[in-house]
Amino acid sequence: MSGRASVVDGDTIEIHGERIRFNGIDAPESSQRCLDANGGKYRCGSVSANALAEFLEKSSPTTCDFVDRDRYGRFVGNCWRADGISVQEWLVENGLALDWKRYSGGAYAEMEKRARSTKSGMWSGTFETPWDWRANKRAPAAAVVPLAALPADGSAGCQIKGNISAKGEHIYHVPGQEHYSRTKITENKGERWFCTEDEAVSAGWRPAAR
Repeated sequence: MSGRASVVDGDTIEIHGERIRFNGIDAPESSQRCLDANGGKYRCGSVSANALAEFLEKSSPTTCDFVDRDRYGRFVGNCWRADGISVQEWLVENGLALDWKRYSGGAYAEMEKRARSTKSGMWSGTFETPWDWRANKRAPAAAVVPLAALPADGSAGCQIKGNISAKGEHIYHVPGQEHYSRTKITENKGERWFCTEDEAVSAGWRPAAR
């Protein structure tokens, strides 16, 4: 699909009346607020959307290749400007969206590392990942575990630790639990980070007792 794109939000556009969700990345929601380098709140979702609109306007039309349909029936695709620049890569590398490993398989992890190292976009301050922000909006207040800031440990913002015990048990730990801080993740042993508890359970991990 190709045409002039109108921006819905930081990770969604519309072409010829078809709403298109960018594959493998997640941008802050329109009403989401982040903290800048000085601790001030700002509408990071609006910043991402406005930057995307300016970016696409400079080289039109936008072309998107179909990947799938999401649960809302939206076209999910990989998109490029007329000059061949990947829209998803540009958004992540400029700190305007995150690599959504659950769907990308880490395709944009290197771009995210560069954005973090240069403190681009959201990385200049602190923020909650869009997927957690949405989950926390839906969850009862007592069940919400707030994210103060993203860790600088290669977890790309996913804070749930999937550990494998000496007995071979697959156990995940969430922030605030007793053994969370001293649990280390060694990926070459099969241990891994998760973005949500549902993701951990689906992969075969069970929650830690405390």
